[in-house]
Amino acid sequence: MTATPGSVLARPDVAAFRAAMGRFPTGVTLLTLGSGDTTTAMTLNSLTSVSLDPLLLLVSVRTDGRMRPLISRARGFAVNVLGEEQRPLAQEFARSTRPEGQAAMTRLAAVPGATGHAVLPAAESSFECVLEEEREAGDHTLFLGRVVALGTADGGPRPLVFHQGAFTRLPARPLSD
Repeated sequence: MTATPGSVLARPDVAAFRAAMGRFPTGVTLLTLGSGDTTTAMTLNSLTSVSLDPLLLLVSVRTDGRMRPLISRARGFAVNVLGEEQRPLAQEFARSTRPEGQAAMTRLAAVPGATGHAVLPAAESSFECVLEEEREAGDHTLFLGRVVALGTADGGPRPLVFHQGAFTRLPARPLSD
C-alpha cells in the first residue's frame, strides 16, 4: 500500500515507510573500526546524539551485515561526519566491494585515533567511542557508544547531506529568523 499526498496509512508497508523516512534529511558519516591492516569502514547515516552527561551517541547497523560482529568484538568504533567534498568516499564505502585494510586506510587518508580506530582528519567531525551497550532492534543492531575523543575540521562546516534518496547540500548560510 503506497501513501498518497495527505493520506494516512493504517498499515504502512516498507516502500511507504522508506519514502516517508526519505523526507527526513540526514548527515552522512563513515563508521570505522580498526586501523592499518585491520581497517573496516562503511557509509552510515543513522547517527544520533543521545546524551551530554555522559557523552553518548547511537549508531544502527544491519544485524546480518559484516560490521555488527566486528563492532561487538572491538567493543568500540569511530564515526566520521563527511563534508560535501567527501561524497565520492560516501558512495565508495556504501558498496559491498568497498576497500578494507590498508587500502581503506589509504583511500580515506585516515590516521589511527586515540582508541585505535581510523579517523579522517578532513572529516567535519569525528567521534571515537567505546561500546556502552548493544541491542537488537528488528533487522538492525543499535550500538550505544561513549564518546572518549572527538575532533573537528578547520574551516566552516559544509556537511554532506542525504535527502529523498540523493545527496544534497545546505544553504551557504544558515537561514535567519
